[in-house]
Amino acid sequence: MKQKLSVVKIGGNLIEDAEGCKQVLDLFAKMDGNKILVHGGGNKATELANQLGVESKMVNGRRITNAETLDIALMVYGGLVSKKIVAKLQALGTDAIGMSGADANAIRAHKRPKKNVNFGFVGDVDMVNTYGIFKLLQAGFTPIFCALTHDGKGQLFNTNADTIAAELAIAMSDQFETTLYYCFEKKGVLQDVEDENSVIHHIDSKGYDELLAYGIIADGMLPKLHNCFYALRNHVSKVCVGNTNMLEADNSDYTTLTL
Repeated sequence: MKQKLSVVKIGGNLIEDAEGCKQVLDLFAKMDGNKILVHGGGNKATELANQLGVESKMVNGRRITNAETLDIALMVYGGLVSKKIVAKLQALGTDAIGMSGADANAIRAHKRPKKNVNFGFVGDVDMVNTYGIFKLLQAGFTPIFCALTHDGKGQLFNTNADTIAAELAIAMSDQFETTLYYCFEKKGVLQDVEDENSVIHHIDSKGYDELLAYGIIADGMLPKLHNCFYALRNHVSKVCVGNTNMLEADNSDYTTLTL
């Protein structure tokens, strides 16, 4: 029987909210078994970009990354946010290790080809070093991944953190029974974005298509749910979307996705 692995992605809004960040890290630290944390930090990157006079551009929830924006992402994702999370988890007794895709050649990617949109220095994942990550988990470390990958030739890329979480969960599913959690500030996928209690508790592929058709899923939720179903189609055991309370064992008020 395979051991269980939890891959938990936390969004930038949670990171910025001191109480929300504390709660999610507390709950993450208490989770049993093997686990990996993936974090965003987009709001912090946008804030720093504004302070430096660098314009931030988004298309369908994804960031356009030029050379200046990539440097900002490196500073924020790989530095400020990563090390704060690692320090807080160490204080909670979790032997966390902050990583980008370049560290230990963990996640290799290629530059996204120019099509309708030129995303700049944005990487699409080619390979996950499952052996290296497995060895870290086996040694008792908890990897904390930021939203950066590399091409193995010295070039770093900005890669959507939701995508990184999905790719990690998929790649590690050969060795583990993987559950993928997307934690953000809402209770789950909402039927009405103005009503925080209108949680859709279950979405399958057909329901997803209907929600898209009616425009209920839009903006940043588009790539998130795309990654959810991509993960399910590639042998991830379970995918859940909700707020930090989702990580509590007795909570069921969140969205579960199935094929």
